[in-house]
Amino acid sequence: MTPPAAGSARSTTRPGRGSASSPSSSADKPAGRAAGRTGRTGKAADKPAKAADKPAKIAGRAAKGAGRPEESRLALVRRARRINRILAETYPDAHCELDFADAFQLLVATILSAQTTDKRVNLVTPTLFAKYPTAADLAAADPEDVESIIQSTGFFRAKTKSIMGMAQALVERYSGEVPGKLKDLVTLPGVGRKTANVVLGNAFGVPGITVDTHVQRLSRRFGWTTETDPVKIEHEIGALIEKREWTDMSQRLIWHGRRRCHSRRPACGACPVAPLCPSFGEGPTDAKTASKLVRSAAEALDTQ
Repeated sequence: MTPPAAGSARSTTRPGRGSASSPSSSADKPAGRAAGRTGRTGKAADKPAKAADKPAKIAGRAAKGAGRPEESRLALVRRARRINRILAETYPDAHCELDFADAFQLLVATILSAQTTDKRVNLVTPTLFAKYPTAADLAAADPEDVESIIQSTGFFRAKTKSIMGMAQALVERYSGEVPGKLKDLVTLPGVGRKTANVVLGNAFGVPGITVDTHVQRLSRRFGWTTETDPVKIEHEIGALIEKREWTDMSQRLIWHGRRRCHSRRPACGACPVAPLCPSFGEGPTDAKTASKLVRSAAEALDTQ
């Protein structure tokens, strides 16, 4: 992976205010603020690269990165949108990896996905939906039966309460149909902004930013934000990326987080946006070493 070029626009400055939409469920522990990355980058670059054709470029980047000027607002917007375009080319098929046939199924599956993997959720929802295909069916279900079906997803008692309460609210307030507006969705039991935006973006085609743990981590590593609060992160990302791109951009970040930009050891040397990332060097910069960290589609699906 070719490391960041000396002239790349990067910064650790905090983006300005913005507007957008997204999160709830699990929150990621701060993966490290964007500020102060130049020190880490320098340390990583000081270590000899294993690939014979990489050392000079990496060393040059470290030397020039130490005195890097602050990034202007315009430069930040351009860099953010370029990253989004590169991720679009890297993951042209990026999509929600939860299996669903309609808005109701996606809403249930998203609630169940908290603190577990999409793969695990996809294993239990066929049985759940076959037995309780509508909101009315789920609202009238035996809680113990629902618990037994979803037990493997973890926190099954709390999740049963959430999805049954959500189903009951749909029946009582919306004639059993999932509403297509954020302000209505977030009033349902177990539904926060993150879950609401997943449903709006993937079932209704309404642009929304899904700030899950991956989006939180990557947006800070990219220097798009220094915030840790999901709502603030959502607004700052929304001010950088075109609204029409919000849903697809969210999926690209999630895919990239699951496949390359891991929480503990990102595959920096195999990252397509490395030249634009101020956090380059948090993981192995050698292409051969980094490539071993890249997860396959199946492995990614089994990642929280």
